[in-house]
Order: sequence, then structure tokens, then C-alpha cells
Amino acid sequence: MTLRFLVTGGAGFIGSAVVRKLIGEHEHAVCVVDKLTYAGNLASLAPVSGSNRYRFERADIGDGERMKAIFADFEPDIVMHLAAESHVDRSIDGPAAFIETNVVGSFTLLQEALRHFRSLTGERRARFRFHHVSTDEVFGSLGPEGLFREDSAYQPNSPYSASKAASDHLVRAWHHTYGLPVVMTNCSNNYGPYHFPEKLIPLMIINALEGKPLPVYGNGLNVRDWLYVDDHAEALITVATAGKTGESYNIGGHNERTNLEVVKTICAILDELRPDPKGSRERLITHVDDRPGHDARYAIDAGKIGRELGWAPKETFETGLRRTVAWYLANPRWWGDIRSGVYRGERLGAA
Repeated sequence: MTLRFLVTGGAGFIGSAVVRKLIGEHEHAVCVVDKLTYAGNLASLAPVSGSNRYRFERADIGDGERMKAIFADFEPDIVMHLAAESHVDRSIDGPAAFIETNVVGSFTLLQEALRHFRSLTGERRARFRFHHVSTDEVFGSLGPEGLFREDSAYQPNSPYSASKAASDHLVRAWHHTYGLPVVMTNCSNNYGPYHFPEKLIPLMIINALEGKPLPVYGNGLNVRDWLYVDDHAEALITVATAGKTGESYNIGGHNERTNLEVVKTICAILDELRPDPKGSRERLITHVDDRPGHDARYAIDAGKIGRELGWAPKETFETGLRRTVAWYLANPRWWGDIRSGVYRGERLGAA
């Protein structure tokens, strides 16, 4: 069945991966809604922008009248909500934008989605879904053992994760109070092509290529569970189309690594694919003051989505990271345009 997807934040890192997959590997129609803030990039949608099943609307999810008009015109079957301010360090420097977009914007979008849902009848009403895409950071920090599950308690520790936790609760409330058919997902750290270079992996790749220091927070032993973005995109489409209404699904890559391990692996791949005459790039690793409130460890139990929906990641961390490094080597213009303008690799979130 061909469905109509309204993807908020579709010009962002994860959103654009979803849109490229929906257009390139499925037969669905897609309307991207994106405000095009610093991390939104239409170049990430260039591979599918010529499709007659693709359209783009530059709009703010907090603009209720604009959202109402887009819903009325496009008439989506599925709303996949990825629009968010998403970087912890930026949330430390400027939390207001995170509350405005992630909380107030999500509320506005929910109201318009509910208005649209109530106007539907028959099969279209039966298949409508509001899919809210969130993060494992809402669960807080793990010790050396254990995994985040769908029933883990919420303990957000940064302005970013607090704002995402708030939006998760709003979505759940709109389902239980108003009957809006929702599905929710919480994912581990994503990486892959088209990743905005303020995040750890692209920042390390680009800095290493430019011979700049590779800043590692604290002792570098904070642990993250890494998920290749194309695997995540496929999981999101699976949940949106086959997930059970009212349920949440954790999505993880089964790839726990310390930040220091990640950086050293990037150095090794670059040293192999593009050797530096000055020697191994590990010489560039520089330990800097830790991020305030830096969570020690995240790790996802992705068993539910595997058992109920049959999803599993295809990429290991090693294969996914090699693909990622190769993409950045092959696409210097994409990240070069960003580095020359909006973001130049400066330290954020030092508080």
C-alpha cells in the first residue's frame, strides 16, 4: 500500500535518511516539513528531490496555522515527527530554543495532527498514525551494567533530554486522553553519512582530515550504543507502518563503545584509507574538560522491536563506521560548505 508520510525535520540527519529510504526503496509519497535551522540541509535530500513523490515545505512546527494548512493540503496517513533541537552541548548554551521547539512545537503539531485525525473516516482513519521519534537520553545515565528498556524510568539530565522527555509525555497523553493513534521510538546514538559535524563522529573525521586536535571530553570512557542511521531509518519505517498503537519501541545498534574507542577507530580507518605523512592521527587526540552533567553510559535493549516487528540492525559498528568515513572522504563539498559557514568546529556546551 502506498502511504502519505509527513516527515517533520526531514532535512536533518535522521529525517533525511528516512526520506531517502521512503522515496528510494519504497513507493510512498513524502512531504518534508523543516524550518531549515543550522542543522537542516536540503543538500541531504538532493538524491530524491527530483521525485514526483517528494515535496518540501519550509515551515516551523510551532506555527499552528501553517501546520493546519499543510495537513489539509497533503492529507497524510502517517506523521513521522523528527523535528527537534538535538545537540546536548547547544542545549547547555541555549536551552530556550529546545523548550520552544521540542516542547511547545510538539504540542502544536499534536494539536493539528489530532484535528486532522478527527476529520478522517473509514480506512484512512484506521491507518492514521502519529510516530514520535525520541532518544535514549530521556532515561538518564546507566551504570556499568543494565540496559534501557521501554519501561525504564525517565531521568533526563540535560536541557535537551528534559525537553525530549516532555514531548514523549505529551505524545503519550494525547493518545490516552484524546485517542490519537501514536507510536513512539527511543533510539541510541546515530552515526552515518550527512551527519552535521558538531557531533562526535563527523567532527572527529573532519578534524582528523584537517590535522586539527581531536577533543575528547574528560577521560573518554563515557559509553554510547551506536546505531547506523540507515538501520535506524528502516526501523522507523517499520514501526510507523507495523507498530502497535500506543506502544513504544527502543531502537539500538548493539554496539557499545567508549568515546575514546570510537575516536581511535576513526583514526585507524583514516590512517588506512588516507595516510597522513606526519604519522598516526592518534597523535591529535586531546583530552578536554568534560561536559557538565555528562551521562556515563547509554545502552539499549532492542529486543522488543526484534521480537514483535522483526527488525535487527544490518551494520556492525566496524562496517558502519568504515562506510561513514568513506562517505566523508568522498563528499568534502557537503561538509566543507558547513564548515565554511554556520559551524566551524568550535567547542559548544562548556557552561
